[in-house]
Amino acid sequence: MGNGAFKSATMSSYWCAGRGDVIDNWCRCDLSAFSIDGLPNCSPLRQPTLRLAPYLEPSSTTVALEWVDVEPQIGCKISDYIIQQKRMEDPSEAEVYTGEILSLKDDLFSGLGSPCVVAGRRSGDHVHSLLYSVVFKCLEPDSLYRFTLYAVDNRGSHSESSFVSVRTSCPLVDDTRAEELADRVYNLYNGYTSGKEQQMAYNMLMEIPPPLLYRVQHHYNSHYEKFGDFVWRSEDELGPRKASLILRRVEKISLYCRSLLSSTYIQSRTDTMAYVYCRSEEERPPSNTWHGSLHDGHTMCMEKLISVQRNTYSNTKLR
Repeated sequence: MGNGAFKSATMSSYWCAGRGDVIDNWCRCDLSAFSIDGLPNCSPLRQPTLRLAPYLEPSSTTVALEWVDVEPQIGCKISDYIIQQKRMEDPSEAEVYTGEILSLKDDLFSGLGSPCVVAGRRSGDHVHSLLYSVVFKCLEPDSLYRFTLYAVDNRGSHSESSFVSVRTSCPLVDDTRAEELADRVYNLYNGYTSGKEQQMAYNMLMEIPPPLLYRVQHHYNSHYEKFGDFVWRSEDELGPRKASLILRRVEKISLYCRSLLSSTYIQSRTDTMAYVYCRSEEERPPSNTWHGSLHDGHTMCMEKLISVQRNTYSNTKLR
């Protein structure tokens, strides 16, 4: 075998699974290397691996994901990545509710998708490697989400999917406000309570978010339980029906978050992180056509900052 033939055979084996010839930077498949749906498959479409981005810990509303580009230097061309976001709270809806399905190119890089989801691209850790990222910014607190990713090549074939499941952290509470509201409720309940004061207390406790209400109850009992706990005083002042409507609002808070909301101290902090945001500089092609490689598109990328609020829970006072 001559050097040219040996090189061709080696290139075919490495890039085209030994079932096609390398032509420039793509594989021309042999006639035997076609799938049952009639598409050439001598250049296998690799599975992307979705993972949590290390630069941003999931918060109550924000999750950042990333994956390494799986397009080889020679062979199949990745025209798009499809990512699905699905909230998994109700098992009975798991098969019916498909969640939100987004195209990296047509929805995110084009800017036509929701401002709650932003995508980026940057150089990876190795030569010629690219790293894609997607930041979801408007998620529900204390909720289980499943994110699924697969690649689409320029022939319309789909890769195997990979997924990440993550639970967002507990809802944010302003503990200073919770303590102030607990004092206000005590003052409204204290002594002779007029109908106007009863209605003010009821309206306030029905309007605040359930996590804040749970924390108000905690502070009330911490400071004023000797005069009767929050449940008993609410039933006494507002009547069993109104008190039940108020207390029912906290039932959907998970046991895990209830335990954190019962901490002695809750402090708030804001983390500021950098992320990459990209927008395509091209007009959107017809939606029913497959594209060339994502690498061929003209994309403008810039670094932006995102501020993420968090609670810190402790039974000893934090500095």
